[in-house]
Formats: sequence, structure tokens, C-alpha cells
Amino acid sequence: MSLSQNLQQKLLQKLSPQQIQLMKLLQVPTANLEERIKEELEENPALEVTDEEGADAYEEKDEFADSTTPEEEYDTEERDQDDLYENIDISDYVQEGDDDIADYKLRDENYGEQEEKTTMPYRIETSFYEMLENQLGMLNLDERQYRIAEQIIGSIDEDGYLRRETSAIVDDLAFRQNIDTTEEEVEELIHRIQNFDPAGVGARTLQECLLLQLQRHKVEGKEVELAIQALTRYFDEFTKKHYEKIQRGLNLSDDELREVMIQITKLNPKPGGNVGEINKAESYIVPDFFIYNNSGKLELTLNSKNAPELRISEGYRDMLKEYDRGAKKDRRQKEAVLFIKQKIDAAKWFIDAIKQRQHTLMSTMTAIMNHQYDFFITGDETSLRPMILKDIAEKTGLDISTVSRVANSKFVQTEFGTYRLKFFFSESLTTDSGEEVSTREVKKILSDLIENEHKKKPLSDERLTELLQEKGYNIARRTVAKYREQLNIPVARLRKEL
Repeated sequence: MSLSQNLQQKLLQKLSPQQIQLMKLLQVPTANLEERIKEELEENPALEVTDEEGADAYEEKDEFADSTTPEEEYDTEERDQDDLYENIDISDYVQEGDDDIADYKLRDENYGEQEEKTTMPYRIETSFYEMLENQLGMLNLDERQYRIAEQIIGSIDEDGYLRRETSAIVDDLAFRQNIDTTEEEVEELIHRIQNFDPAGVGARTLQECLLLQLQRHKVEGKEVELAIQALTRYFDEFTKKHYEKIQRGLNLSDDELREVMIQITKLNPKPGGNVGEINKAESYIVPDFFIYNNSGKLELTLNSKNAPELRISEGYRDMLKEYDRGAKKDRRQKEAVLFIKQKIDAAKWFIDAIKQRQHTLMSTMTAIMNHQYDFFITGDETSLRPMILKDIAEKTGLDISTVSRVANSKFVQTEFGTYRLKFFFSESLTTDSGEEVSTREVKKILSDLIENEHKKKPLSDERLTELLQEKGYNIARRTVAKYREQLNIPVARLRKEL
């Protein structure tokens, strides 16, 4: 096989490192932006944070101040390598009176002063697992039993259920902790843990979870005892809301059946769901934008709480000045200057990316606010207009993928609540009059119809379709069923109440 050379012409699309950095920053929500900036500060010593008075957050040690050394003799090979450092242009970095570096700051007029003066609240509370471990200390257990109980608690899911098989827990203890135990011993400890708060924790199934909660109230009356029988003997009928079978099987009157159902519906199907927190970042929302109604005029501002004021290090600029004034420039000094230039350029690129991120966020949110102006004035979901990513991309001149990155991870706080930007995007639906309305409006009306229905005779999908068509919305039954499922609303039979 012979070797040959040929020329080829190709058209390739490549992203620069700055573009990749901007895209990554654009996806970061405000709640995580501060952490991202801290990472950059740790990696790049040429980047600094200034305090409220404009002073440096820390002083940069001039580690190159004493770097002058006697001129060294290089051989021919070393002199060839030294040629790489001969033409170093630092004029853009050391001009007197040039504030582009020292005052290369992050803040601009997009930030509202009202947010600057407030502090970000943080929740501090005991997690679900910490609460269980604290209760474990109240049991009279030896060291071996305590370690087994810890393994059981660690196997409990975030919603409070123990879905791991007992045999698997025994195997875990044997292979990972070298503890030889039996399924009977593990089961005995599981039953003791099931007496912990919240009631129902450690259950293997929903039925067991509800029964554990009822057992604690067994002495409260006949209704609780009947509820235990109903869940024990007729759990499948209960989940399918076949109340007539339960009533006949337990020989209950209408009032007794109603009281039994009241006792069951008061129980918590997810005992661990509302206790403590598993991920603090997901326990509350930090809005990226604020929209205020100032006498009928909407005002949009960015959240500035998680974006510290950034600048280029003065110490690094002084190092370049020292180099520029020096008469002798050996190879070591030139290597240091190249390192400084790289770090300063990286810092400028990062600050540019942050500023570009802010500009992109503001332009995107401004377009959304203008498109959904009526909603931000009234707060009425039925006033939402059809809007897709392409609409905002055309108004802002941005790519659809860029708009999507903004919409998927950002929140806006209004007078009517805090919303994810994705909430304002919806497809259109044509009415009988030919007008295009947002599917969000149709879902809102559908939700209101179901909320106001007679609970003993809930509306079927066919009837909901008829009611929507009477209001002028040209919609099919399967579309109503799809919207109902998107709203997490069950079918009519499961919405029925006694």
C-alpha cells in the first residue's frame, strides 16, 4: 500500500473556548453562579473580588519582585528556545491612565439597588436521616445492633419507604461491614424503627405505611378500627375507589363509610417527603429576575446577590510595569510575563462572559415580558399569549438553543409569584372565531372546571370537552385527556368523593 498526499477543502464549524465558556455560564442559575465564580477565582490569581468600598478583597503578593538574576549563558539550543520570548508586546497592559484592566468590573446599570441592600435568606434544619439517627440513640442497643440499625436507616428512601429486601440488607452487612446476622434479627430492628417519627417510616408498601399510622391511633375510636379493617381486607378496592364494595364487605352505613374514608385520607402516603431536606439547593428558589409594576409600567432588574464585583488584579498589572521598565530581561522574566498575560486574558474573558451572560438574560427576559405584558400586569393565566422559543429568538436575534438554555434554568419573581421562564412558553390553539390562544389558557380553564365540579359526580373527559367547546375552544377529547394528564389530574372515577 503506497502513501500519497492530497489537498482537501472542508467547511467546519468550531466553537472558540470563549463561546463554550459563555454557553456553560448561561446555563448556570443564579443560585449556583456564586459557586462558579469562586471556582474561577481559585483557578485564576489574576481575578479578584472587590469589597463594598472598592478595595481589593486580598493583596496579591509580588512573587516576581525579587526575580532579577545575573545574566546567564545559554548554549545554541537554549538560545533558539529563548527566541520564543523575544517579541512580547505588553503595551496594552501597562499604559498609564488606562483603566480597562484595573476597573474591568462586572456590575452595570441592569442591577437594581433594592436587591443590593437585602440579604439572601438561608434555611438551616435537620435532615430526614439525621432525625432518624437521633431517635436511634434512644433505643437500648449494643454496638453490633446499632450498626445494623444504621444500615437499615441508610437503606430508607427519601420518601420514608424501605424498598430494599431484608435478604439484601443481610448481604450488605456481611460483605461491607463483616457483620453476620439473620433476616429475623433485621426484621426485629425494622419493626422497632417503624415506631420512629414520622409515623409510617420504614414501611415496605403504601398499605403497610397507612396501617402503621392508623395503629398509633387505634385507641381513638371505632372509625380507626374500621379503617384498619378496610385497608387490610379491601386495599385494592380502596385504591380504585370502589367504595361500594368496601361498604358491603364491612356492612357499613353511609355515615360510617364517610368517617372511615376521612380517617384514611388524613394519613400521609409519603412520611419522609415533608421532613428535613435532602438537597438544600432544591429546597428553595432564588429568582434570576425581578419584575415590578410601577404605576402600570413594568420594571425589570437582574438579581445581583450572587454576582460579586470582579476586577483584574492590580498586582499583576504592576508586575508588567516592572518588566516594561527593566533594562535586562532574562528568559525567566519573559516566561513570567507570558504567564501573567495568559492569566489576565483569561480573567478578561471570564468577566466578558459574565457580562455577556447578563446581556443575554436581560434581552431574553425583556422580550418575554413584552410578549406576555398582560400577564405581568394582571397575573391572570388566561391572558397568556401563545409563545414558542422561535418567537423570542426572532425578537432578540439569538439562537433558539440559547433561548432554550435561558428558559430551562431561570426564574422570575413577580407580584403574583415566582415562575420558571419555561412556564410562559406554550403552543397555540385556534378558537371557533379563528383567534389563536395559548394552550396554557385552555389548561387553566380546564383546571377551573375540574376544581368547581361536583365531587360526588365528577366530570368525564367527554363532558369536559363539551364544556370547552361551548366556550369556543375547538378541542378534541383526546387533547383534553392529554392536558388533564399534564396537570396531574386523575380520571373522573378517581376524583370521586363520598
